[in-house]
Amino acid sequence: MAPRVLILGIGNLLWADEGFGVRVAQALQRDYVFPENVTVMDGGTQGLALIPYVQECDVLIIADAVDFGLAPASLVEARDEDVPAYLHSGKTSLHQVSFQEVLALCKLMGQGPEQLHLVGVQPVDMKDYGGSLTPEVKAQLEPAIARILAVCMELGLPAQARQGMGDAKDALDMAYYERHRPSAEEACRIGDARFLPGDRR
Repeated sequence: MAPRVLILGIGNLLWADEGFGVRVAQALQRDYVFPENVTVMDGGTQGLALIPYVQECDVLIIADAVDFGLAPASLVEARDEDVPAYLHSGKTSLHQVSFQEVLALCKLMGQGPEQLHLVGVQPVDMKDYGGSLTPEVKAQLEPAIARILAVCMELGLPAQARQGMGDAKDALDMAYYERHRPSAEEACRIGDARFLPGDRR
């Protein structure tokens, strides 16, 4: 019986490179057709709400931005027992703390995946509120996607290139998002001056 695979992109589009995992998931949904037992999901920052989905899969492939302590925009792959360690030592935001808990709770309940894969990138900038991926991290989207497709191939579950547009919301499309970002004058990048007074340069 073929394994049930969950490809999970986690992160936050509103904080520049923090959105890497979500962008990977969106590109996979848009550009590829997977076998029925492979699910591609934008997990966002859902944390513990992801437990039921993680419980149901045999193989979990995570795409995320993680502080590995490496050169900016480095692409890293980890498997199985190394994945929770990376997420613990390299957490860059609250969603990773929650996702560690997801993995731990699933393991505690004896319902977690048999295989774990992490395809992560070392972020360049995660403080640019409302910003898109930095050019260096954006350049790692295709290599990350290639690694995930390779894992699926190893599992005997190859993806096929999609003919036409897949399931991607126009307003969340990266090019659309970048074109319609308000200027710094219209929307402050580092907070509202009414609530964060003082020198914010």
